[in-house]
Amino acid sequence: MAIAIQHAVICTPEGELRQQEVRLEGDRIVEVADRVTVTAEDTVIDATGLTLLPGVIDPQVHFREPGLEHKEDLFTASCACAKGGVTSFLEMPNTRPLTIDQTSLDDKLARAAAKSVVNYGFFIGATKDNLAVLNSVKPVCGIKIFMGSMHGPLLVDEEPILDRIFSEGDRLIAVHAEDQGRIQARRQEFAGITDVAVHSQIQDDIAALNATQLAVKLSRKYQRRLHILHLSTGIEVDFLRENKPPWVTTEVTPQHLLLTTAAYETIGSLAQMNPPLRTELDNQKLWQGLLDGVIDFIATDHAPHTLTEKAQPYPQSPSGMPGVETSLPLMLTQAMAGRCSVPQVVRWMATAPAAAYQIPRKGQIMPGYDADLVLVDLQTYRPVLREELLTKCGWSPFEGWSLTGWPVVTIVNGEIVFRQGKVNTAVRGRALTFGQ
Repeated sequence: MAIAIQHAVICTPEGELRQQEVRLEGDRIVEVADRVTVTAEDTVIDATGLTLLPGVIDPQVHFREPGLEHKEDLFTASCACAKGGVTSFLEMPNTRPLTIDQTSLDDKLARAAAKSVVNYGFFIGATKDNLAVLNSVKPVCGIKIFMGSMHGPLLVDEEPILDRIFSEGDRLIAVHAEDQGRIQARRQEFAGITDVAVHSQIQDDIAALNATQLAVKLSRKYQRRLHILHLSTGIEVDFLRENKPPWVTTEVTPQHLLLTTAAYETIGSLAQMNPPLRTELDNQKLWQGLLDGVIDFIATDHAPHTLTEKAQPYPQSPSGMPGVETSLPLMLTQAMAGRCSVPQVVRWMATAPAAAYQIPRKGQIMPGYDADLVLVDLQTYRPVLREELLTKCGWSPFEGWSLTGWPVVTIVNGEIVFRQGKVNTAVRGRALTFGQ
Protein backbone atom coordinates (compact mmCIF):
# COMPACT_ATOMS: atom_id res chain seq x y z
CA MET A 1 0.00 0.00 0.00
CA ALA A 2 1.27 3.50 -0.85
CA ILE A 3 0.25 6.63 1.03
CA ALA A 4 0.96 10.22 0.05
CA ILE A 5 0.70 12.82 2.82
CA GLN A 6 0.33 16.24 1.22
CA HIS A 7 0.54 19.83 2.48
CA ALA A 8 1.78 18.93 5.97
CA VAL A 9 4.13 20.85 8.22
CA ILE A 10 6.86 18.31 8.95
CA CYS A 11 9.34 18.09 11.80
CA THR A 12 12.60 17.42 9.96
CA PRO A 13 15.59 15.46 11.31
CA GLU A 14 17.37 18.82 11.61
CA GLY A 15 14.77 19.95 14.13
CA GLU A 16 12.97 22.34 11.81
CA LEU A 17 9.29 22.71 11.00
CA ARG A 18 8.88 22.90 7.23
CA GLN A 19 5.99 22.42 4.80
CA GLN A 20 6.73 19.25 2.84
CA GLU A 21 5.11 16.06 1.64
CA VAL A 22 5.85 12.43 2.45
CA ARG A 23 5.30 9.27 0.44
CA LEU A 24 5.09 5.84 2.05
CA GLU A 25 5.40 2.52 0.26
CA GLY A 26 4.80 -0.63 2.25
CA ASP A 27 6.21 -0.15 5.72
CA ARG A 28 8.82 2.52 4.85
CA ILE A 29 9.13 6.20 4.13
CA VAL A 30 10.39 6.43 0.53
CA GLU A 31 10.22 10.13 -0.28
CA VAL A 32 10.24 13.45 1.58
CA ALA A 33 10.07 16.47 -0.70
CA ASP A 34 8.30 19.72 -1.47
CA ARG A 35 6.14 17.66 -3.85
CA VAL A 36 6.13 13.86 -3.81
CA THR A 37 5.13 11.41 -6.52
CA VAL A 38 1.43 10.51 -6.43
CA THR A 39 -0.22 7.75 -8.47
CA ALA A 40 -3.87 6.98 -9.05
CA GLU A 41 -3.65 3.97 -6.72
CA ASP A 42 -2.24 5.93 -3.77
CA THR A 43 -4.15 6.75 -0.62
CA VAL A 44 -3.83 10.52 -0.39
CA ILE A 45 -4.07 12.30 2.96
CA ASP A 46 -4.62 16.04 2.73
CA ALA A 47 -2.76 17.36 5.78
CA THR A 48 -3.45 21.04 5.23
CA GLY A 49 -3.21 22.81 8.57
CA LEU A 50 -1.77 19.72 10.30
CA THR A 51 1.71 18.82 11.54
CA LEU A 52 3.42 15.48 10.80
CA LEU A 53 5.66 14.02 13.51
CA PRO A 54 7.50 10.73 13.98
CA GLY A 55 5.38 8.30 15.96
CA VAL A 56 5.90 8.45 19.72
CA ILE A 57 7.97 5.73 21.36
CA ASP A 58 6.79 5.31 24.94
CA PRO A 59 9.70 3.62 26.72
CA GLN A 60 7.96 2.78 29.99
CA VAL A 61 4.47 1.30 30.25
CA HIS A 62 2.67 -1.33 32.34
CA PHE A 63 -0.02 -2.95 30.21
CA ARG A 64 -1.04 -5.57 32.81
CA GLU A 65 -1.22 -8.63 30.56
CA PRO A 66 -0.98 -11.45 31.51
CA GLY A 67 -2.66 -11.78 34.86
CA LEU A 68 -4.15 -8.34 35.54
CA GLU A 69 -6.37 -7.89 32.51
CA HIS A 70 -9.20 -6.38 34.54
CA LYS A 71 -7.08 -3.18 34.63
CA GLU A 72 -5.78 -3.22 31.04
CA ASP A 73 -4.65 -5.61 28.32
CA LEU A 74 -2.41 -5.44 25.29
CA PHE A 75 -5.30 -4.79 22.92
CA THR A 76 -6.98 -2.00 24.89
CA ALA A 77 -3.66 -0.39 25.78
CA SER A 78 -2.41 -0.49 22.21
CA CYS A 79 -5.67 1.09 20.99
CA ALA A 80 -5.09 3.85 23.53
CA CYS A 81 -1.55 4.18 22.16
CA ALA A 82 -2.86 4.57 18.59
CA LYS A 83 -5.28 7.27 19.69
CA GLY A 84 -2.46 9.08 21.50
CA GLY A 85 0.04 8.91 18.63
CA VAL A 86 2.19 6.26 20.34
CA THR A 87 3.37 3.87 17.63
CA SER A 88 5.77 1.79 19.77
CA PHE A 89 5.97 0.91 23.45
CA LEU A 90 8.39 -0.80 25.84
CA GLU A 91 6.55 -2.75 28.53
CA MET A 92 7.60 -3.63 32.07
CA PRO A 93 7.90 -7.09 33.66
CA ASN A 94 5.54 -6.80 36.66
CA THR A 95 2.74 -8.89 35.20
CA ARG A 96 1.47 -12.27 36.46
CA PRO A 97 3.49 -14.31 35.84
CA LEU A 98 6.47 -11.98 36.00
CA THR A 99 8.55 -11.54 32.83
CA ILE A 100 11.73 -13.08 34.21
CA ASP A 101 12.71 -15.85 31.78
CA GLN A 102 12.49 -16.86 28.13
CA THR A 103 9.18 -18.67 28.57
CA SER A 104 7.39 -15.67 30.08
CA LEU A 105 8.91 -13.35 27.48
CA ASP A 106 7.85 -15.61 24.61
CA ASP A 107 4.32 -15.67 26.01
CA LYS A 108 4.15 -11.86 26.03
CA LEU A 109 5.55 -11.64 22.50
CA ALA A 110 2.91 -14.09 21.27
CA ARG A 111 0.13 -12.19 23.01
CA ALA A 112 1.29 -8.88 21.55
CA ALA A 113 1.61 -10.35 18.04
CA ALA A 114 -2.01 -11.45 18.27
CA LYS A 115 -3.45 -8.32 19.90
CA SER A 116 -1.33 -5.16 19.66
CA VAL A 117 -2.20 -2.59 17.00
CA VAL A 118 1.16 -0.81 17.55
CA ASN A 119 4.79 -1.97 17.82
CA TYR A 120 6.01 -3.54 21.04
CA GLY A 121 9.05 -4.49 23.07
CA PHE A 122 9.54 -5.90 26.55
CA PHE A 123 11.94 -5.70 29.48
CA ILE A 124 13.29 -8.68 31.38
CA GLY A 125 12.84 -8.24 35.12
CA ALA A 126 15.69 -8.85 37.53
CA THR A 127 15.16 -10.97 40.64
CA LYS A 128 17.62 -12.32 43.15
CA ASP A 129 17.33 -15.74 41.51
CA ASN A 130 17.43 -15.18 37.72
CA LEU A 131 20.82 -13.50 37.33
CA ALA A 132 22.06 -16.32 35.12
CA VAL A 133 19.54 -15.55 32.35
CA LEU A 134 19.36 -11.75 32.47
CA ASN A 135 21.78 -11.32 29.60
CA SER A 136 20.63 -14.21 27.42
CA VAL A 137 16.83 -13.89 27.26
CA LYS A 138 15.89 -12.19 23.98
CA PRO A 139 14.68 -10.04 22.39
CA VAL A 140 14.50 -7.51 25.21
CA CYS A 141 15.10 -3.77 25.34
CA GLY A 142 16.89 -4.03 28.67
CA ILE A 143 16.97 -5.32 32.23
CA LYS A 144 14.51 -3.73 34.66
CA ILE A 145 15.49 -3.43 38.32
CA PHE A 146 13.06 -2.32 41.01
CA MET A 147 15.48 -0.98 43.63
CA GLY A 148 12.49 -0.04 45.81
CA SER A 149 8.77 0.64 45.87
CA MET A 150 8.08 -3.01 45.10
CA HIS A 151 7.37 -6.23 46.92
CA GLY A 152 7.94 -9.84 45.97
CA PRO A 153 10.61 -11.30 43.69
CA LEU A 154 11.12 -8.14 41.58
CA LEU A 155 12.41 -6.17 44.57
CA VAL A 156 16.22 -6.14 44.31
CA ASP A 157 17.49 -3.76 46.98
CA GLU A 158 20.67 -5.39 48.30
CA GLU A 159 23.84 -3.76 47.05
CA PRO A 160 25.86 -7.00 46.61
CA ILE A 161 23.19 -8.40 44.25
CA LEU A 162 22.87 -5.08 42.44
CA ASP A 163 26.65 -4.99 42.08
CA ARG A 164 26.63 -8.43 40.50
CA ILE A 165 23.92 -7.46 38.00
CA PHE A 166 25.87 -4.36 36.97
CA SER A 167 29.11 -6.37 36.71
CA GLU A 168 27.80 -9.07 34.33
CA GLY A 169 26.93 -8.47 30.68
CA ASP A 170 26.49 -5.25 28.77
CA ARG A 171 22.72 -4.87 28.34
CA LEU A 172 21.07 -1.62 29.28
CA ILE A 173 19.88 -1.61 32.88
CA ALA A 174 16.80 0.50 33.67
CA VAL A 175 16.17 1.23 37.35
CA HIS A 176 13.21 2.30 39.41
CA ALA A 177 15.33 4.32 41.81
CA GLU A 178 13.80 4.49 45.28
CA ASP A 179 15.52 3.43 48.53
CA GLN A 180 13.46 0.57 49.96
CA GLY A 181 15.05 0.80 53.41
CA ARG A 182 14.15 4.46 53.77
CA ILE A 183 10.62 3.84 52.46
CA GLN A 184 10.06 1.09 55.04
CA ALA A 185 11.33 3.32 57.84
CA ARG A 186 9.13 6.19 56.72
CA ARG A 187 6.11 3.88 56.53
CA GLN A 188 6.61 3.09 60.19
CA GLU A 189 6.99 6.77 61.00
CA PHE A 190 3.74 7.70 59.25
CA ALA A 191 1.80 4.52 60.12
CA GLY A 192 -1.92 4.97 60.59
CA ILE A 193 -2.27 8.07 58.41
CA THR A 194 -4.87 7.49 55.71
CA ASP A 195 -4.57 10.85 53.94
CA VAL A 196 -3.15 9.90 50.53
CA ALA A 197 -1.03 13.07 50.50
CA VAL A 198 1.30 11.38 52.99
CA HIS A 199 2.46 9.16 50.12
CA SER A 200 4.81 11.90 48.93
CA GLN A 201 6.30 12.15 52.42
CA ILE A 202 6.79 8.40 52.87
CA GLN A 203 8.48 7.96 49.50
CA ASP A 204 10.30 11.25 49.79
CA ASP A 205 12.96 12.96 47.71
CA ILE A 206 15.78 11.48 49.81
CA ALA A 207 14.55 7.95 49.04
CA ALA A 208 14.75 8.80 45.35
CA LEU A 209 18.17 10.47 45.60
CA ASN A 210 19.72 7.63 47.62
CA ALA A 211 18.81 5.03 45.00
CA THR A 212 19.82 7.21 42.05
CA GLN A 213 23.22 7.84 43.64
CA LEU A 214 23.73 4.10 44.21
CA ALA A 215 22.76 3.24 40.63
CA VAL A 216 25.15 5.85 39.24
CA LYS A 217 27.93 4.59 41.52
CA LEU A 218 27.52 1.04 40.22
CA SER A 219 27.22 2.24 36.64
CA ARG A 220 30.49 4.17 37.00
CA LYS A 221 32.21 1.20 38.64
CA TYR A 222 31.55 -1.04 35.65
CA GLN A 223 30.91 1.62 32.96
CA ARG A 224 27.56 -0.13 32.55
CA ARG A 225 24.83 1.38 30.40
CA LEU A 226 22.23 2.74 32.83
CA HIS A 227 18.84 4.35 32.34
CA ILE A 228 17.14 6.00 35.32
CA LEU A 229 13.38 5.75 35.01
CA HIS A 230 10.88 8.52 35.89
CA LEU A 231 13.02 11.10 37.69
CA SER A 232 10.79 12.98 40.11
CA THR A 233 12.93 15.32 42.23
CA GLY A 234 14.96 18.46 41.83
CA ILE A 235 17.77 17.09 43.98
CA GLU A 236 18.21 14.18 41.57
CA VAL A 237 18.54 16.68 38.71
CA ASP A 238 21.09 18.67 40.74
CA PHE A 239 23.09 15.51 41.45
CA LEU A 240 22.99 14.27 37.87
CA ARG A 241 23.96 17.66 36.49
CA GLU A 242 27.35 17.16 38.16
CA ASN A 243 27.61 13.36 38.16
CA LYS A 244 25.99 11.94 35.02
CA PRO A 245 28.41 9.92 32.86
CA PRO A 246 27.86 9.99 29.08
CA TRP A 247 26.58 6.40 29.07
CA VAL A 248 23.74 7.19 31.53
CA THR A 249 20.32 8.39 30.33
CA THR A 250 17.26 9.55 32.25
CA GLU A 251 13.57 10.19 31.67
CA VAL A 252 10.69 12.13 33.20
CA THR A 253 6.92 11.67 32.98
CA PRO A 254 4.42 14.36 31.96
CA GLN A 255 2.78 14.02 35.37
CA HIS A 256 6.01 14.86 37.19
CA LEU A 257 6.38 17.90 34.94
CA LEU A 258 2.79 19.11 35.19
CA LEU A 259 1.24 17.87 38.46
CA THR A 260 2.28 18.58 42.04
CA THR A 261 1.26 17.40 45.49
CA ALA A 262 -1.61 19.89 45.25
CA ALA A 263 -3.32 17.32 43.00
CA TYR A 264 -4.10 15.16 46.05
CA GLU A 265 -6.59 17.84 47.13
CA THR A 266 -8.48 17.76 43.83
CA ILE A 267 -8.26 14.17 42.56
CA GLY A 268 -7.23 12.23 45.67
CA SER A 269 -5.70 8.82 45.10
CA LEU A 270 -5.87 9.29 41.31
CA ALA A 271 -2.73 11.39 41.91
CA GLN A 272 -0.96 8.53 43.70
CA MET A 273 1.97 7.04 41.81
CA ASN A 274 5.52 5.77 42.33
CA PRO A 275 7.70 7.74 42.65
CA PRO A 276 5.19 10.23 44.02
CA LEU A 277 4.28 13.69 42.83
CA ARG A 278 6.49 16.44 44.24
CA THR A 279 6.51 20.22 44.70
CA GLU A 280 6.32 23.07 42.22
CA LEU A 281 10.06 23.63 42.73
CA ASP A 282 10.72 20.02 41.76
CA ASN A 283 8.64 20.54 38.61
CA GLN A 284 10.69 23.60 37.70
CA LYS A 285 13.99 21.77 38.16
CA LEU A 286 12.76 18.78 36.16
CA TRP A 287 11.73 21.11 33.34
CA GLN A 288 15.12 22.78 33.40
CA GLY A 289 16.86 19.40 33.39
CA LEU A 290 14.80 18.36 30.38
CA LEU A 291 15.51 21.57 28.51
CA ASP A 292 19.27 21.45 29.07
CA GLY A 293 19.78 17.73 28.46
CA VAL A 294 20.29 16.37 31.98
CA ILE A 295 17.03 14.50 31.32
CA ASP A 296 17.05 12.79 27.93
CA PHE A 297 13.45 11.89 27.15
CA ILE A 298 9.87 11.39 28.25
CA ALA A 299 7.93 8.25 29.24
CA THR A 300 4.43 7.92 30.62
CA ASP A 301 4.83 5.08 33.15
CA HIS A 302 1.28 4.19 32.03
CA ALA A 303 0.16 2.08 35.01
CA PRO A 304 -3.65 1.78 35.12
CA HIS A 305 -5.81 0.66 38.03
CA THR A 306 -9.59 0.55 38.18
CA LEU A 307 -11.53 3.35 39.85
CA THR A 308 -12.75 0.81 42.40
CA GLU A 309 -9.19 -0.08 43.33
CA LYS A 310 -8.21 3.59 43.48
CA ALA A 311 -11.17 4.34 45.77
CA GLN A 312 -9.72 2.23 48.58
CA PRO A 313 -8.36 4.17 51.57
CA TYR A 314 -4.63 4.84 51.62
CA PRO A 315 -2.38 2.84 51.81
CA GLN A 316 -4.59 0.14 50.26
CA SER A 317 -5.08 2.38 47.20
CA PRO A 318 -2.60 1.30 44.50
CA SER A 319 -0.04 3.62 42.91
CA GLY A 320 -0.14 4.35 39.19
CA MET A 321 -2.04 6.23 36.52
CA PRO A 322 -2.71 5.89 32.78
CA GLY A 323 -0.95 8.13 30.28
CA VAL A 324 -0.47 6.94 26.70
CA GLU A 325 -3.52 8.76 25.32
CA THR A 326 -2.61 12.16 26.73
CA SER A 327 1.20 12.36 26.78
CA LEU A 328 1.71 13.80 23.30
CA PRO A 329 -1.12 16.39 23.53
CA LEU A 330 0.10 17.37 27.01
CA MET A 331 3.61 18.06 25.75
CA LEU A 332 2.50 19.73 22.52
CA THR A 333 0.22 21.99 24.57
CA GLN A 334 3.29 23.01 26.57
CA ALA A 335 5.11 23.68 23.30
CA MET A 336 2.31 25.89 22.03
CA ALA A 337 2.41 27.77 25.35
CA GLY A 338 6.10 28.51 24.73
CA ARG A 339 7.57 26.29 27.43
CA CYS A 340 9.44 24.22 24.83
CA SER A 341 9.36 23.71 21.06
CA VAL A 342 7.64 21.12 18.89
CA PRO A 343 11.03 19.78 17.66
CA GLN A 344 12.10 19.36 21.29
CA VAL A 345 8.97 17.33 21.99
CA VAL A 346 9.81 15.15 18.96
CA ARG A 347 13.32 14.59 20.28
CA TRP A 348 12.11 13.73 23.77
CA MET A 349 9.28 11.44 22.65
CA ALA A 350 10.62 9.76 19.51
CA THR A 351 14.21 10.40 18.43
CA ALA A 352 15.93 10.09 21.82
CA PRO A 353 14.11 6.93 23.00
CA ALA A 354 14.94 5.25 19.67
CA ALA A 355 18.60 6.15 20.11
CA ALA A 356 18.78 5.12 23.78
CA TYR A 357 17.29 1.68 23.16
CA GLN A 358 19.03 1.30 19.78
CA ILE A 359 15.77 0.73 17.90
CA PRO A 360 16.66 0.93 14.21
CA ARG A 361 14.78 3.09 11.67
CA LYS A 362 12.55 4.76 14.25
CA GLY A 363 12.09 8.28 15.52
CA GLN A 364 12.68 10.43 12.43
CA ILE A 365 10.95 11.35 9.18
CA MET A 366 13.53 10.28 6.58
CA PRO A 367 13.59 8.03 3.51
CA GLY A 368 14.41 4.50 4.60
CA TYR A 369 12.90 4.92 8.04
CA ASP A 370 9.86 2.95 9.19
CA ALA A 371 6.53 4.57 8.36
CA ASP A 372 5.53 5.19 11.99
CA LEU A 373 3.97 8.64 11.93
CA VAL A 374 1.39 10.81 13.66
CA LEU A 375 -0.46 13.73 12.12
CA VAL A 376 -1.54 16.22 14.79
CA ASP A 377 -3.75 19.30 14.95
CA LEU A 378 -1.94 22.13 16.74
CA GLN A 379 -4.75 24.63 16.20
CA THR A 380 -7.67 22.99 17.99
CA TYR A 381 -8.02 22.66 21.77
CA ARG A 382 -10.21 19.93 23.23
CA PRO A 383 -10.68 18.75 26.82
CA VAL A 384 -9.65 15.34 28.12
CA LEU A 385 -13.00 13.56 28.48
CA ARG A 386 -13.40 10.35 30.44
CA GLU A 387 -16.00 8.98 28.04
CA GLU A 388 -13.58 9.26 25.10
CA LEU A 389 -10.69 7.36 26.70
CA LEU A 390 -9.79 3.95 25.28
CA THR A 391 -7.71 2.72 28.21
CA LYS A 392 -9.65 0.00 30.01
CA CYS A 393 -9.36 1.74 33.38
CA GLY A 394 -11.45 4.61 31.95
CA TRP A 395 -9.96 7.64 33.73
CA SER A 396 -7.15 10.17 33.50
CA PRO A 397 -5.51 12.44 36.08
CA PHE A 398 -5.75 15.15 33.42
CA GLU A 399 -9.51 14.89 32.95
CA GLY A 400 -10.91 18.29 32.00
CA TRP A 401 -7.57 19.75 30.88
CA SER A 402 -7.87 21.57 27.55
CA LEU A 403 -5.15 20.28 25.22
CA THR A 404 -4.01 20.75 21.65
CA GLY A 405 -1.91 18.50 19.44
CA TRP A 406 -4.43 15.67 19.42
CA PRO A 407 -3.64 13.01 16.80
CA VAL A 408 -5.80 13.08 13.68
CA VAL A 409 -4.10 10.17 11.92
CA THR A 410 -1.67 7.59 13.34
CA ILE A 411 0.28 5.32 10.98
CA VAL A 412 2.12 2.17 12.08
CA ASN A 413 4.40 0.38 9.62
CA GLY A 414 2.71 2.17 6.74
CA GLU A 415 -0.84 1.24 7.80
CA ILE A 416 -3.40 3.73 9.08
CA VAL A 417 -4.25 2.55 12.58
CA PHE A 418 -6.16 5.62 13.80
CA ARG A 419 -8.19 8.10 11.77
CA GLN A 420 -11.28 10.24 12.31
CA GLY A 421 -11.49 9.16 15.93
CA LYS A 422 -11.52 5.43 15.21
CA VAL A 423 -8.92 2.70 15.65
CA ASN A 424 -8.41 0.24 12.81
CA THR A 425 -8.38 -2.87 14.96
CA ALA A 426 -7.30 -5.08 12.05
CA VAL A 427 -3.78 -3.59 12.10
CA ARG A 428 -1.07 -5.47 13.99
CA GLY A 429 2.19 -3.98 15.17
CA ARG A 430 5.54 -5.74 15.12
CA ALA A 431 8.09 -6.81 17.68
CA LEU A 432 10.80 -4.17 17.96
CA THR A 433 14.44 -5.08 17.52
CA PHE A 434 17.25 -3.68 19.64
CA GLY A 435 20.86 -3.18 18.66
CA GLN A 436 22.54 -4.81 21.63
